[in-house]
Amino acid sequence: RVTLVESGGGSVQDGGSLRLSCAVSGPIASTYSLAWFRQAVEKERERVASTKWGLYNIYYAESVKGRFTISRDFAKKTLFLQMDNLKPDDTGMYYCALAASDDFYSVWGQGTQVTVSS
Repeated sequence: RVTLVESGGGSVQDGGSLRLSCAVSGPIASTYSLAWFRQAVEKERERVASTKWGLYNIYYAESVKGRFTISRDFAKKTLFLQMDNLKPDDTGMYYCALAASDDFYSVWGQGTQVTVSS
């Protein structure tokens, strides 16, 4: 059984940076998709970035392109999200999620809060 544990959230000023981590435990195949989602108050959940675990197949939402970078450390089985030039609109709860097939994200972490103040 796969579990995901996020860390690295916090509070920063407009223009600041944060790096989120998602530790993956359990079996994971190269074809699995891992993603970062975020949800702000009174907004729909949004997929901000995703990648196949073992393949170069990266997606970014338009709102974060050029500012966020998704990466993974195979040895540590950890997914990262480097967030630079953060804006107040980036505020929300960030979740790591895994899809074994067809982009159906069935495993979720507990979330980590990101707050960007102006």
